[in-house]
This record gives sequence, structure tokens and C-alpha cells, in this order.
Amino acid sequence: MEQNQSSHPETYTEELNEISGRIIDADILINPGTEIEKTDSVSKSGNQRIYLIYLFLPCVFLTVALLGGLRLSPVDNSFIFLKPPLFCLIFAVIMLVLFLRAGLMRLDGWFSEDFPLIKNLANAAVLLTLFAATTQLFNSLLPEQGLPFWIVAFCFFWTLWNNLFAYFDTKKLLRSLGALFGLAFVAKYLILANLTAPESEGWFRGVIENPTKEAFTWLLDLPGFSAGTGYIQFFAAVFYLAGLYLLPQTTKIESPAASIHPKD
Repeated sequence: MEQNQSSHPETYTEELNEISGRIIDADILINPGTEIEKTDSVSKSGNQRIYLIYLFLPCVFLTVALLGGLRLSPVDNSFIFLKPPLFCLIFAVIMLVLFLRAGLMRLDGWFSEDFPLIKNLANAAVLLTLFAATTQLFNSLLPEQGLPFWIVAFCFFWTLWNNLFAYFDTKKLLRSLGALFGLAFVAKYLILANLTAPESEGWFRGVIENPTKEAFTWLLDLPGFSAGTGYIQFFAAVFYLAGLYLLPQTTKIESPAASIHPKD
């Protein structure tokens, strides 16, 4: 028997696969409810995955894209929507490349010739919302103008450019982005915002009441916004990181038949 196995290993393997297949089929015939339960569980998980990718994630990223451009006027707390500068678009493109390099998502898992056209278009729409959210998040964290804008923009560019040539896994990338966005948020909405002079009736009165803040506002050319702006942008950053955490690596959904009869 050992001589037959060693002389014909392929034939022996095929016989084992055939026997195991018969055992599986016999088990399904004896317990037909098992196959139905597996099919139902796989279909439910597939439906949840579809809702996550094509409904929940676009809503999260569109919310970030909306909140990232919102500012509150210091006078009457009215909404002000600021368009993103060109730097934000460049940073968003670099971020998408980082996502692919770190394995956060796979290009062949989102676009494939095997997918129907409607699925490729739907995947493109989801990634478009991700690109818009990334752009607006940088718009949220970058100072609007003046010397701080150029300093923070250079720090963002230098960090992202170096990350392009560094080794990242998914968890390390998410931790790095969380630290980067958290530092930028603190710099803008806790440090620079406290250096901005409040709105006053006149420049001379502002110099008398808050000479230091008026000097920093004039030197750094800092715009003034309501304190509620920081709360809005905090939730924008949290929603964005949560969306990245839930973003699947691939949109390929395993069929029920493949899960019941796995390939060798």
C-alpha cells in the first residue's frame, strides 16, 4: 500500500478528495438543515456587507466632506462653507496611494473585469466619497491663510511623502494617521485659535483689551471663527477615522456555494 501511494501520489490525492466529497455530500443528505443554515448565514453576512459598503460608508464620508468645509462665524454663528485649497487635493491623492500600499484596500478587490459594470461604478462612487472626505479633512485641519497655512501644509506634505517610501501595515497606518490628524487638530483649534483675537468694535479697542492676541492675529494673519467650529471639526475627524476602520480591503463577496463546498 505504501509503495502504491509513493508511486502514484496524484492518484492517491484524487481518491482522498473524492472520498471526502462523498462524505460531505452524505452529511448534507442526512442533515439537509445544515446546508440551509449555512446558506442563510452567508447570505445575511453578504447583505450586511453590501449595506456597509454601499450605504453606510458613503453616508459617513459624505458627512465628513460636508463638515470639513464648515466654519461658524464669530459674529452670529452663521454657517460659512470654505472650498478646499489645491494642496488638499494633492494630499488626498497621496493618501489614496498610501491606502493601497499599506493594504488598507486592494485595487483588484474594488475594480475587476469579473465584476459587473454596475458594481465597478458603485465601487468608484464609494471611493469618490472617500476622496472627497479626505480632501475636506485636510481642509478642516489646515489653517485657512497666512504663515501657519504654509507651515502646516509643508509638515503634511513632508510626512505623507516620507510615508510613501516607508513600510506600513494597516494598523500602523491607522495609528500614524490618527496621531498626525490629532496633532494638526490641536495645533489649529487649541493653539492657533487661542492666539486669535476676538471680534471687537474697533482695532484700537482690541489693541487695548488684548494687545498680545491682536499682535499674533496681525502677524500670523489668523482668521477668527466661533468656538463651535472646533467641535464640528472634531466630529469630522472622528467620523473619518471610523470610516477608514470600517473600509473593507475588498468588495468581493463569497458565494454561499463556495462557503459550503470550499475549494482545496
